[in-house]
Amino acid sequence: MRVYILVDDPNSWIIPHAYALFENLKSSKHEVHLVFNQNKILECDVSFFLGCTSIVSPLILARSNSNIVVHPSSLPLGRGFSPLAWQILEGKNIITVTLFEAISDLDAGDIYFTDVIKLTGTELNDEIKEVQGRVTVSLCLKYIKSYGKFSSVKQQGLTTYYKRRTPSDSEIDPHKSLAEQFNLFRVADNKKYPVFFKYNGCDYILEIRKK
Repeated sequence: MRVYILVDDPNSWIIPHAYALFENLKSSKHEVHLVFNQNKILECDVSFFLGCTSIVSPLILARSNSNIVVHPSSLPLGRGFSPLAWQILEGKNIITVTLFEAISDLDAGDIYFTDVIKLTGTELNDEIKEVQGRVTVSLCLKYIKSYGKFSSVKQQGLTTYYKRRTPSDSEIDPHKSLAEQFNLFRVADNKKYPVFFKYNGCDYILEIRKK
């Protein structure tokens, strides 16, 4: 089977997991290509789009028999951007992960498999991403192992969307307790988008690590 794995950001958190998927499929004698630009995808059986933040063009989608995205929400609820972070901010620790067929419409394709991310409520960003990565790879391998032996189901029910997160979404209120805002600390990245607050006309950055 000829497989492409696309990660459109070479600095993405998903990179180690993309390499893990690459090595696993390669050891199973598949022809596998890990690429960082969608234009590098050529005709193939399956393309996996991991951690991608840009929409793949219909021309690129047409090069694969199947185009797969793994999205951490119970689709069609939670389409869009950073669904895992938004759901953690909503107080959720059990989060559905959906493997589905990518189409031109955002996160609207037919569903093949689901799994769950189980958190305790104490994990910080790196730990959360590690769990997400493992579940993502597991679903991708399940898809390859079951290729052609299953059917998909159309998305049904209420459709909701999450907006793209920006650095401003990491702002906390200095007048509220840390406990009240702990989930915001959990999903913050100390380097890329750290927690911050404004006080007396100044901006202050806070970093969080486990002892």
